[in-house]
Amino acid sequence: MFKKSILPSSLALALVAPSFVMAEIEATVELKNETAIFASSGQTIGQAKTMLDTTDHSGGDVMKFQNQARIFLNGYIGEDSSWHAELQIIHDPEATDSSGSGGVNYQDHEIYTQNDYFRELYVDTEAAGWALRLGKQQVVWGTADGIKLLDIINPTDFRELNQNAMEDSRIPVWMINAERDIGDNGNFQFVVSQAERNKIPGLNPGGDSGHPFIMKGVDTISGQVGGFYNVAPALSNVAGSFSAAAAGGLFAGNAFPNGLAGFAGLTVDGFASAIVDSVDLDNDGIGDVILMNMPGFDSFAGNTYGDGDANQQLLPGYIPLNNIAQNGLFAGDPNGNNNTTRLLDVTGPMPNEVNWNPGATTSKAAFDHMTNATFATFNTFSSIDPLSPTGFTGTTTEWVRDTPDEPNAGFRYKGNLDSGLNFSVNYFYHYGANPALDLSWRDANGNALVEEYAPTNLAGQPVPTGTGLTRDQARANLDLGNPTTLLVHDGTGTTYYGAYNVLTGNPGVGAPTLRFTESYYRVHSLGASFDMAVDSMDIPLVLRGEFLYDKDEKQPVVDKYLLSIGDLTNALKMEDADYFKYVLGADVTVMTNLLVSAQFIQFINLDYIDSPDTCTTQAFNAVDCSRYTADFATMSMTNGLNKAEEYKEFVSLFLSKPIGEDQLGRWNNIIIWEEGGGWWNRLDAEYSLTDQFIISGEWNQYWGDENTTFGQFEESSNVQVGFKYIFEDY
Repeated sequence: MFKKSILPSSLALALVAPSFVMAEIEATVELKNETAIFASSGQTIGQAKTMLDTTDHSGGDVMKFQNQARIFLNGYIGEDSSWHAELQIIHDPEATDSSGSGGVNYQDHEIYTQNDYFRELYVDTEAAGWALRLGKQQVVWGTADGIKLLDIINPTDFRELNQNAMEDSRIPVWMINAERDIGDNGNFQFVVSQAERNKIPGLNPGGDSGHPFIMKGVDTISGQVGGFYNVAPALSNVAGSFSAAAAGGLFAGNAFPNGLAGFAGLTVDGFASAIVDSVDLDNDGIGDVILMNMPGFDSFAGNTYGDGDANQQLLPGYIPLNNIAQNGLFAGDPNGNNNTTRLLDVTGPMPNEVNWNPGATTSKAAFDHMTNATFATFNTFSSIDPLSPTGFTGTTTEWVRDTPDEPNAGFRYKGNLDSGLNFSVNYFYHYGANPALDLSWRDANGNALVEEYAPTNLAGQPVPTGTGLTRDQARANLDLGNPTTLLVHDGTGTTYYGAYNVLTGNPGVGAPTLRFTESYYRVHSLGASFDMAVDSMDIPLVLRGEFLYDKDEKQPVVDKYLLSIGDLTNALKMEDADYFKYVLGADVTVMTNLLVSAQFIQFINLDYIDSPDTCTTQAFNAVDCSRYTADFATMSMTNGLNKAEEYKEFVSLFLSKPIGEDQLGRWNNIIIWEEGGGWWNRLDAEYSLTDQFIISGEWNQYWGDENTTFGQFEESSNVQVGFKYIFEDY
């Protein structure tokens, strides 16, 4: 459901109503171009369309060709009030546009982003001793270099990560902004603002494939190859392939229900480890039969190869059976993943052959993390479909955005002491700007379904009860060698979803829908800041700091055990967490006019989760079953869903100096190091050739560990040039 706040419409009406008394309008028009090229060759995160796609860009390829016209309008309303508006027309043909698939149009206008046509519109007036600014605007509380800590009133457009100037990346929203002075040294500000979210590339159902600044953590949610949103339906289609194989007797020589029943309690790792060898009978490079050792299963092929193993089975197949999970039952199988999403790594010697890789530190695919999932769990994800060539299909996914309809509100008091200390305290009660993403199973009418952890009986079949085991009970059963099956039902405990009803063995009601809900949550933010000039050997030195305590924020929590049994909705959950964040800085001016600013930044997770655990699978392989706080920026299947730091630290150094005989230009350089070994350096310069014509240049370099916030963007390093031409009093 989409909800809209009444605050924007109310403020707009208040601004339009007195327009008939406006005086002469002053206008300034700014024409601007920014062109950026990639600094090196490579493949950016999320660029690949399939898991075998090696398409990349070359150094010198155009990353950005943005043309912009900004119009600034100013006027008066009567004698005591004024108004301001900022409009813009913008186009970048090199940017991505996934709006047709539920994503974002980065090429042109997109409301409540950096590219909004209607950027600002507000009135300045006074009433009862208060200075009022009413309308769509920006309010700035924090002043830290390269980071927004107290600057939390407006959301941020992260389309270029941190590269854009803050006044450009900040998204103006509708608000009531009231200020008044208190005594000689104090000022009180009260703000009521529209609730809007940060804009994060790729965090939408379209995925924004090809965008150069998609984070690994976002790609894990919506990426075409490695994103849960696309992996889940591919995984479900694979479940359809397995259901078709079971129904055809491929697994045990007879049709369902016995064909599936014999395999119901067999897990991914148990199945993979039972494979002994694939046999290419006609020497065409493709396995025709496969040898399997499955204790407890009768051999219907006999002891064909004379190794003395009475449980050996010789199973026919178009390709080795483990490839069902990647390519389907036959060439062109519509349920086949066909190397599209990252279900399995393609590492085998035969064409398109794949291998399981359970528990390995190099695990890069979904099935590598689902070692304890049973075949009965796969049945839950599949549906009988008479129109499909195999007779089975999988589940679907949907994305829902729940937008808040209540405003944010907060206040700030700032003052100064006779000692020269400037300080502020502020409080903001708001919706978290980064949305939480919740996963749930739904029926055809959108109703929430219930997940059940079912134990297995001696015959290896799930035993549904309508309530099932708790997470800890299921985990304890694994230590006893008993796998757990994930079942989904309607809450009554009688209607189970899947191709077949696990209670009766008859055809079931089909696969449920996996819903991704972009939800919002309330946060209490309490902040403070200080700055003070200090005399130090005739060198002007300013010491400063910003502090923020966030209560009821959200953190991503990964449960590797639940992921291992196929519980997608609970394996990655957003849970409450309180954070304390601070910045300590020192600014000094040396060599006449060179500003040097250094900062130490630390984020502390006060509710950090780290519960190490190792499971022994059905095939006696050791795999990670830990539960921990994940790093949202970098978690990926390719790095085992990267764990976050409890204490995350950054260090920055900022340099700025005027250039030219008349100081008509300025260069700036900021370098930031993050804990874990990630680096970002931005060197930019601007010079006024005339009062109207300004040229600029910028170099952004990312490097370091690829599993850090900055290091992951090494292939997005870029060089940018631009110009502005300003028409004043137009």
